[in-house]
Amino acid sequence: MNVKPLEDRIIVKPLEAEQKTAGGIIIPDAAKEKPQKGEVIAVGPGKVTDKGTKIEPSLAKGDQILYGKYSGTEVKIDGTDYLIMRESDVLAKF
Repeated sequence: MNVKPLEDRIIVKPLEAEQKTAGGIIIPDAAKEKPQKGEVIAVGPGKVTDKGTKIEPSLAKGDQILYGKYSGTEVKIDGTDYLIMRESDVLAKF
């Protein structure tokens, strides 16, 4: 992938939604919710404040994250779906 995010943006590959419920019921594609977990593929260099200081990103490539249901912008790069979002849209990392 030859795309590099700018400032405090990150590129995320959404993880697949669960195929079954905890009770073993298979979920059809039409009923699946958008995934809210993903893997960080690329991280921008960080945001520059109005005073010129640079805020380093707290995420790194390979981090597993949780993000808001409707966060980011969906893009297709080399036939694969990704999300581009601001680092502040990330709720947690695990």
